[in-house]
Amino acid sequence: MRRFLGLLQREFSLFFKNKVLLVLFLGAPVLYGVLIGQVYQKGKVVRMPIVVVNEDNGPMSQTFIDMLGDNESVKIAAVLPNLFSSKDVALSHEATTVVHIPKGFTSGIQQNRLPELTIFVDGANTLTSNTAMMAVNVCAMTMKAGIQIQSQMKRGVPEYIATQQYEPFKTTIVKQNIRTGNYLYFMLPGVLITVLQQVLLLALALTFSSEFENNTFPDLVKRMPNVFGLILVKILPYMLMSVGILFLYWGFGKFYQMPLYTEFWWFALCTFLFILAVCFLGILVSAVLPSQLKATEVLMVIATPAFILSGFTWPSSLMPVWVQAIADGIPSTHYLRIFRLLFIQHGDKMHSYHAVKALAIIAFVCFVLAAIVLYIKMRKVKKEERALVLTEG
Repeated sequence: MRRFLGLLQREFSLFFKNKVLLVLFLGAPVLYGVLIGQVYQKGKVVRMPIVVVNEDNGPMSQTFIDMLGDNESVKIAAVLPNLFSSKDVALSHEATTVVHIPKGFTSGIQQNRLPELTIFVDGANTLTSNTAMMAVNVCAMTMKAGIQIQSQMKRGVPEYIATQQYEPFKTTIVKQNIRTGNYLYFMLPGVLITVLQQVLLLALALTFSSEFENNTFPDLVKRMPNVFGLILVKILPYMLMSVGILFLYWGFGKFYQMPLYTEFWWFALCTFLFILAVCFLGILVSAVLPSQLKATEVLMVIATPAFILSGFTWPSSLMPVWVQAIADGIPSTHYLRIFRLLFIQHGDKMHSYHAVKALAIIAFVCFVLAAIVLYIKMRKVKKEERALVLTEG
């Protein structure tokens, strides 16, 4: 029994001496609890941006716009005079709904000509689009009821009858980008992209940390004394293997008959930047931490919540600013935005410029920091070698 208690004490001692394991074991549950709680804290989708196209400019249309502004589920991101640029404006504001108020809307209601209010819904994300669509539809139904009830009561119709007889204008809902309603087309690519990032990070965690742990880094420096060449040697195999994984993903798309079409070369450039950013991030952590286990643990902390924080399924605008800042430092956040814009929402490539710029910044910063860390370690190795030569001499 004494021996067992002694071994038990030894295990606790080893655990508390491993600072990285201690931080992860005790800190990860707290970190993920806080992150997930902050992401979904509001519990419901509110203040979803919408775009209103007002071609009427009459009192009825203004009343309807005011009602939309008072609804907590939506916020008016822009009011346009026509439909020509509405799609681009909606994509730039990440608006899932465009409300079209036609010319003659006010006069049509007054003259009982049944004007048509059209709601264009981007079904790329059913959660956000349904919330915005329902909010707009509720406002429309409320306005219909109010107009017709007042009109009928002025004619002497009892209120309980008037409430059953209202249709001052039509409401038409046009759903776009719903991919025949198959949620697989939305979820599968998002999960696969996150998995690709996680696989790359876990593999790259071992690149330099294994060299440090096995004492093979000095030999590596002898064979490749240039820091840029050293980084290229380490990331090139994984970049090439990533192409194979992407072809596998393309095969999944064909197998599930997913309609994935966009401008090939632009998406190829975005994909290259994404892989480059992930590789440099993995190289940086691996160069900083001399232990394979520690490097893997740290990159797991980064990779695990990536999909939740990306804003792909839950709007990033509902997350606290500090959570958005963490998400913006993860490459998959920006790549998933690019994918959604190009493949699901059929947006022009100009709408992805911001995400491409963010990927380029992550790649550049991680590359520079990794190069500095490796340069310092390479210089230390060369200095030790020169000292050894002098000693032997």
